[in-house]
Amino acid sequence: MREYLLTLCITAAVTYLLTGPVRKFAIVAGAMPEIRARDVHREPTPRLGGIAMFFGLCAGLLVADHLKNLNAVFSNSNEPRALLSGAALIWLIGVLDDKFEIDALIKLGGQMIAAGVMVMQGLTILWLPIPGVGLVALTQWQGTLLTVALVVITINAVNFVDGLDGLAAGMVCIASAAFFLYAYRIWYSYGIEAAAPATLFAAILMGMCLGFLPHNMHPARIFMGDSGSMLIGLVLAAGAISITGQIDPDVMNLFSGSERNTVHQTVPVFIPLLLPLTIIAIPAADLVLAIVRRTWRGQSPFAADRGHLHHRLLEVGHSHSRAVLIMYFWSALIAFGALAYSVNSGAMWSVLAIAALSAVGLVLLLLPRFTPRAPRWAEHLVPPRYRRRRAAVAAAGDGAPVTHETAAAGDPDEAREHRAPAAAGVAGVNGATAIGTRSRLLDRREAESSR
Repeated sequence: MREYLLTLCITAAVTYLLTGPVRKFAIVAGAMPEIRARDVHREPTPRLGGIAMFFGLCAGLLVADHLKNLNAVFSNSNEPRALLSGAALIWLIGVLDDKFEIDALIKLGGQMIAAGVMVMQGLTILWLPIPGVGLVALTQWQGTLLTVALVVITINAVNFVDGLDGLAAGMVCIASAAFFLYAYRIWYSYGIEAAAPATLFAAILMGMCLGFLPHNMHPARIFMGDSGSMLIGLVLAAGAISITGQIDPDVMNLFSGSERNTVHQTVPVFIPLLLPLTIIAIPAADLVLAIVRRTWRGQSPFAADRGHLHHRLLEVGHSHSRAVLIMYFWSALIAFGALAYSVNSGAMWSVLAIAALSAVGLVLLLLPRFTPRAPRWAEHLVPPRYRRRRAAVAAAGDGAPVTHETAAAGDPDEAREHRAPAAAGVAGVNGATAIGTRSRLLDRREAESSR
């Protein structure tokens, strides 16, 4: 566990430290597109955050290769090399898309090629444990098609949910935390070394997301872009493939005793079939709804719109931060609920706890305008949004209009609503001042050349 935690911390530290320079590079490189109609943010924000996440992945794999116990993962399995190869390819495609906006079909083809590269190096599904049937061996073509399909679905599901500041990174971090606990239990409790690669992938994925989140929380200073969303989607899929189709359930020695005990004991065998689905349950639901919605309207399934789940939360009346937290809540409830069921499927308390938390989540969805306020004696202990709006109330009592300054004294989210969108290249916009007068000189040259 210490080596896994060390790998996680190194990955997070490298990702966090590199995100700042990558942000400045993205501004200079022009990877800072204008505001589109479907965008939620109001200021041009640089992308290419996936560059820092990729180097964090490389640092995590490099550190793990030099640790005493984790080195066995590299010597006994080719899966880390397969992951790195597929990640490098999908990352390169994402970087090109962040800069040049490549066609969606080209991206889809690149995703399939990246999945094929991992399959060629041994990261594939060999068999499936199916309840009521047992262990079903797959042919080479069946395993390849199933692996490629899982990778492509996971990548696009994560890419679709990347619509609010910190949403994709936080949801994947929550999912990878649940997956890490499950994979570590299989590796440590049952002594199955084949689960070690999936455990390592989950630890590295957590580090990538945790290192990037401080820069990506609302208001985001940088976006991960497709270079980051497709990358973390691929790493998440690689861990699910590794532990689903590479571990032989027979080595767990679970098939003993009465039929009822056998059913309860073999739950951890069948959970790999469900856990990858629970991890991307919300992104996958968003993906399916988006395809149905766009096809019903006669549009291309790849056409962007403002009908995603996070967009609907904003339309209901939730603030940006609260919409993200609600999505976090449901992701954690589904992922950790499945994890708790795999540990003790016969415990009634886990079912009751999940039902109670689901009710709490529904209440939160139905109260978009409710904002809890801390008592006056505790206001200095909570964020400004939960403090009483003294300045705004005083201004309203005097008959003065609520300006950006009075709104900022109460709720930062309302303050942003009073802020007008800014154009790209304006000094002071999300780090545009990082290049100072150079941006204005570039704008002047472009204007002169256009004349």
